[in-house]
Amino acid sequence: MLRSPIMFTAKSILLFSLSILFSCRSGSLNPFKAASPHQNYQQKLTKAGLDQTAMGASWISKADKSLKSALKIRIPFRETGYFAAEKVPVSSYQFSATRGQNLMVRLIKKPAAQFRIYLDIWEQTEDGRNRLLASADTTDKPLELEIKASGTYLMRIQPELLQSGQYTIEITSGPSLAFPVNSSEKPTVQSHFGDGRDANTRKHEGIDIFAPFRTPAIAVAEGTVQRVNENNLGGKVVWMRPKGKNYTLYYAHLDEQIATDGQRVARGDTLGLIGNTGNAKNTPPHLHFGIYTADGAVDPFPFIDPKVKPAPQINASLTLLNATVRSTGHATVFNSMESGSESLAALKPGTIMYVNAANSNWYSVQLPDGQIGFIQNRQVRSVASPLSKLTVNNNVQPVYDQPDSLAAIKLNLPIGETVNVLGSFGSYFLITARDGESGWICRK
Repeated sequence: MLRSPIMFTAKSILLFSLSILFSCRSGSLNPFKAASPHQNYQQKLTKAGLDQTAMGASWISKADKSLKSALKIRIPFRETGYFAAEKVPVSSYQFSATRGQNLMVRLIKKPAAQFRIYLDIWEQTEDGRNRLLASADTTDKPLELEIKASGTYLMRIQPELLQSGQYTIEITSGPSLAFPVNSSEKPTVQSHFGDGRDANTRKHEGIDIFAPFRTPAIAVAEGTVQRVNENNLGGKVVWMRPKGKNYTLYYAHLDEQIATDGQRVARGDTLGLIGNTGNAKNTPPHLHFGIYTADGAVDPFPFIDPKVKPAPQINASLTLLNATVRSTGHATVFNSMESGSESLAALKPGTIMYVNAANSNWYSVQLPDGQIGFIQNRQVRSVASPLSKLTVNNNVQPVYDQPDSLAAIKLNLPIGETVNVLGSFGSYFLITARDGESGWICRK
């Protein structure tokens, strides 16, 4: 398995300086804090002058640039990858989330100790900026985040300098509130937010949950009952404000109201009994459940949807993590694993790339020019067996450490030297010489 190490100057000085930094750790979980653990660590690097070293400057630069090239994923998501210290790695992801969902992030590290990874989550605002929402520098416990606005989110994970190890990250989403009807009664949602009402003269401002007559309608969170009254549409209704939230819950078509004005309730307390009062008198018993904000009604279903999809299993082999591989034929690198996603690079057979992580039936890879993306796992193969052999015939052949004539020359191959060709990228071959040294030579 061929690796691709990068050498940095003054490594011994960097190791000593980092050992001092490691003696002063930041907290384990820092949501909504002015300075995140990642920011604190970066400030320590700068204060120690390590931002002037090749490795320190690369760590800072890659942290920022990775957010601009974040890979697009869909929740739920699971990935297993390897962070190699010599590559100064970082991974960033872009995903969509809906208001009312509760995001759960779990990060498992190997080794569990002495391998610190910084995790940050941002919301992309309408003006194109990123607003930091939550951070952690250890995730022994899942990080949970309630989504307060539907939109695009970013997540970055980055280990400390000189830290190598394997990680598995799992992201799932579930409801931020409990379901308002006891599941033992097998309730069903049969009418959704936005459905037409009264010959489409108005829109449904909630969801209808059908259950047997006089089934308890329960509090979905701790909070306070604001009002218990009746109206023409909802019949007997209860209004409730969850603790610490900026919205109000609406329970309608009740046969009987149990809660009283100003009552403090706990999650699971009965607020009323399901019926068909108001304009539901000609329908089967059901609970109309709505959520109202200062801007009006919002879809309540993501807040209470009890179905939590598990993260997909990883089927791609983990033996290729952090390995150099090549394409098995004509292949495509995409910006997402979803059908119809954008193509980032069309690869010829034998194109060299490096495996960063495994996801479902895909690999997250990096091309020699730095381009990252997803490729189907069946389209890559280890370079353990060479494609062919090549003999230097005319002039001494320089071997570069990158597929670029301006890159550093690792060695020069004499005339008559025979090398193994592992693959190619652009106008260069990746080869191994007799002494096991690897590098890039220009294709003639």
